[in-house]
Amino acid sequence: MRYLLTGLFGFIMTVSASAQQPAASPSAASPEVLAAKPVISMQEPLVGDYWTYEIRDLITGQISETTTVVITDVTPTEVSVRSSAQGSVQRADRDVIAVYDRLWNMKSAGVWKHSPNDGLGIKSSLLVGATWTFKSDDIGTSERGTSHFKRTGSSKTVGQEKITTKAGTFDTFKIETTYSTQRTDDPGTKNETTIQTWYAPAINRWVKRVRTSRTNKLLRTNTTNELVDYGRKGQP
Repeated sequence: MRYLLTGLFGFIMTVSASAQQPAASPSAASPEVLAAKPVISMQEPLVGDYWTYEIRDLITGQISETTTVVITDVTPTEVSVRSSAQGSVQRADRDVIAVYDRLWNMKSAGVWKHSPNDGLGIKSSLLVGATWTFKSDDIGTSERGTSHFKRTGSSKTVGQEKITTKAGTFDTFKIETTYSTQRTDDPGTKNETTIQTWYAPAINRWVKRVRTSRTNKLLRTNTTNELVDYGRKGQP
């Protein structure tokens, strides 16, 4: 069974491996000329598929870490991944197991569970102009106790764009998402997040994501994640 995104407008594209001219890539991830790699079609998720992202703190301008996401299990309704982080950020959960539905809505990750899911995935038909809303309960359980947040948000597919990163050049759908979370035992504190996602059907995942979060309207985080490598098990 082909993955349900295979029919998206015949969207799969093979890009020439020749180097680009500097003026031809205004959306390049960095000022230097990027060599466009051939796009490998990988819509149907398989164990061993991986995507590596470079995470940059836009407040400091520094790369904070690099994260690799590897599929560890696939069922007709879910995809499980192992996320491994390397970098300067000190985290106890360097390797995290996360479970998504087949549209990349997260259902759980580490100590967190999202019921029914976090709502940050895609739609099976990414028509430009399409909108959708989501709600969830986010519950985190640890030795320090349980945290419970209510999440509400909405997303819209705002257009189609060609994006070039270190991993290649991709045709993408651009999705804009806004959501808010409030802790049930602290309703006076409101967290608001905006996300811009560039999703590439040819590789079944996003190639760029910009996230801005505020707490009570004060800027808390502003990061960009860009794809620097991806592939399938056994590929060179």
